[in-house]
Formats: sequence, structure tokens, C-alpha cells
Amino acid sequence: MLKLSKRLQKIADYVTTGARVADIGSDHAMLPVYLLQSGRCPSAIAGELNRGPFEAAKKQSADAGLSSRLTVRQGDGLNVLEPGEADTVTIAGMGGSLMSDILEAGRLAGKLEGVTELVLQPNVGEEVVRQWLLKHHWFLTAESILEEDGKIYEVMRAVRAEDADSRSSELYNGQFLALSFDKEVLYKVLMQMGPYLLLDPQPALFKKWHHELNKLERICEQLAGSDLAESARKREQFLAEMHVIKEVLQCLRTDKP
Repeated sequence: MLKLSKRLQKIADYVTTGARVADIGSDHAMLPVYLLQSGRCPSAIAGELNRGPFEAAKKQSADAGLSSRLTVRQGDGLNVLEPGEADTVTIAGMGGSLMSDILEAGRLAGKLEGVTELVLQPNVGEEVVRQWLLKHHWFLTAESILEEDGKIYEVMRAVRAEDADSRSSELYNGQFLALSFDKEVLYKVLMQMGPYLLLDPQPALFKKWHHELNKLERICEQLAGSDLAESARKREQFLAEMHVIKEVLQCLRTDKP
């Protein structure tokens, strides 16, 4: 059976057993091949925009003897999918803004009809994905953060639910954080850093946000050398962001036993 990277394995682990899966931006179709080989999914669709990865995915499917259960299609985003063909959609390895654009275009075109589960791994811009899920009444059920080959990844699972809005309201109220931020700041923290990741902080979370602090500090040092009023305004904004991040990280460390 195909062996996955830690990142892809976490995505696979989030897929509901028995679901028909559509992997968008499938690259070499490693994820759907694994899901079929492991018996987790009965059928799969691999969508890929570019010719090279599309051909590689077809070869991977054929070599694994899965061509009857794994359909490989070339197309843009969710355009490869017909309404009702999949229960689960997985999208990984791209920026959160692009991922949200793909989901929104698919939603408007009716491509998410029948889909009850999303498993998403944005490389950056995770907050944009969380905002899209919240806006369109998907409930975020789980998040993971992991480090592999020097990179840090976040994986999210969301489902359709009749009570998604009320459950999301509770999830994003931030009461579990002993912080005195106003609601707007607290909401932004939860969107950026992830409610489940903050509930169960892992070493990779601290590493990611210390790296972000270092990056912001370097930017502030550069802005301090400018006499422009706009530079001073941006520096104050970044300093305020750094203060919030530091407060959150300190709170998480204090909460750890």
C-alpha cells in the first residue's frame, strides 16, 4: 500500500470511512490512491488543472490497478465534479485565498451539492478558509497542526450541519481563553490561530507563531528607519499585532499543566 507523508496522512485520517472522495488539485493522486487501497473509500475522483500532474495522476491510478474506481479528470477546481458525485472534497497544498476562491466558485456552480465533508490543508492564509466556512454555514469539527521537512501545516475538517451556525458561535466565542481582549480582537485571534489548535496547543503552534513574531519584528525594525507617516502607522499596527500574539502564547503556556 502507498505510504503517505505526515501531511497527507493527516488529511486521509480526517476523511470519513465509506465516503466517495473528490481530491481537487490532486497532483500525483497519492491521497485518493491511498484512500482506495486502504479500504477507507469505495471510489474517488482526482482533479488536476495542469497537464503534467494530470498525466502523472492517470499513471499512478493505472499502476495501482485502480482505474475502475479512481476517475482522473483535468479541469479547474471543482469544475471536474458533477453535483452529487462526492460526499467528501479534499483540497490541499495551496494558499487559503485560492482555496476559498475554488470553494466559492464551486458553491455558486452547484458543485458542492451532496458534499457533506470538507478536508482542507491551506499552506498559508488559514484564516481566510475559516472565514469562508463560517460564512457558508459549514461547521469546523477538527484542526491539526504538524511539522514536516521544516514546514508547518494546518489541516481542517468541516461538515454540513443544520445547527452549524449555533455550534460555530459557541466555538468562536473564545471563552476558553483567559484573555481580556474585546470581541473583535478575540474573533480575529481565533480565525488566525484556530480554535481547536488553541484548545490543545502543540509545539508546532508555538513554533509557527514565534516565527511570525520574528518576521513582524524585522518588519518593524525596517519601518522604524522611515520618516513617512504611513510607515509609522503600519509599525504601530504591527506592534499591536505582536502584542496580541505574545499575550495569546503566554496565556497558552500558563494554561498548560
